[in-house]
Amino acid sequence: MDHYYALILAGGGGTRLWPLSRKKRPKQMLPLVEERTMFEISVERLQPLLPPERVFVVTGRDQVEALSTCAPQVPLENFIVEPFGQDTGPAVGLGTLHIKRRDPDAIIAMLTADQHIADKARFRQVLTAAAELAGQGYIVTLGISPSFPSTGFGYIKRGEPLAEIGGFQAYHSAGFTEKPDADMAIQFMATGMYSWNGGMFIYKADQVLAELARQQPDMFARLQQIGAAIGHDDYAAVLDEIWPTMTKRSLDYAVMEGAERVAVIPVDIGWSDIGSWATLLEVLAGDLNGNVSRGHAQEHLKIDTRETLIVSDRMVVTIGIEDIVIVDTDDVLLVCHRDRSQDVREVVSQLRDAGDTAHL
Repeated sequence: MDHYYALILAGGGGTRLWPLSRKKRPKQMLPLVEERTMFEISVERLQPLLPPERVFVVTGRDQVEALSTCAPQVPLENFIVEPFGQDTGPAVGLGTLHIKRRDPDAIIAMLTADQHIADKARFRQVLTAAAELAGQGYIVTLGISPSFPSTGFGYIKRGEPLAEIGGFQAYHSAGFTEKPDADMAIQFMATGMYSWNGGMFIYKADQVLAELARQQPDMFARLQQIGAAIGHDDYAAVLDEIWPTMTKRSLDYAVMEGAERVAVIPVDIGWSDIGSWATLLEVLAGDLNGNVSRGHAQEHLKIDTRETLIVSDRMVVTIGIEDIVIVDTDDVLLVCHRDRSQDVREVVSQLRDAGDTAHL
């Protein structure tokens, strides 16, 4: 495992967790599930499999200092700055180039800083198995066992069995499907052949770069220009010049959907994408009525209240409500039905369009 590295993407804004998640303090810097930030947990759960010096982070300039403070064990030089978000394709390409420069034989686990994983030991075990398979020339994705027919996640279909490694059965991938409609998601669940795409990929650095060159030649050419400047005095200037011209595209579209030799390892690790307040309500343990409270207040008073999330540092009193999200910050009070929590990002869009930077 001497050539194994982690590449954590930590540049997202988490707009669906507004108003707690803001531009200067996005969700990876928040203690949403545990008492430590999502980013801290993302780094710590890799140990002892991967020491901090082999953990790299792609993030924005304005987040480096805060993230480094959260996880000071990660060397500052391992933070890779993207001038602004261009989606996961360019971000992964940039991070992969940096790691390859450190170690030409690198195998990389591409992860994100905003996911909850309950079974951390099993997560490390499947990462070990995936690295072995990646060493055999496969791009490996971890398939999350679906618990309901979600229309918010992409799906991966299992193909023929490939190998059993470290107690995990790996399969050839039979293709990706992006966010199906409700009927298709139900059909996927019924077959038992599909997993959620959790956005975790394990690969040889050379292999993903070769896929970028084959499938996204323009993006790859620009990344190569940036890569040639790594370690030189003009690196920052080259990055700032080239980055705005990069095609904005996710890794799924840029590489994974058309990649050769893709394998999937279905696994149950207690995974959740903390992408909305409703998801947080599902992940956290509630009281006998399914209510969840977060914040420094000693207690929130709930009368005839069910399946409700309260996030506040002062007492909140609720009477006769159900399936409600309440998020109380110093300057904003959000109240919405749990089924509409995804629409919080529309509020952020409206604030941005109105030029209301004070609340972003």
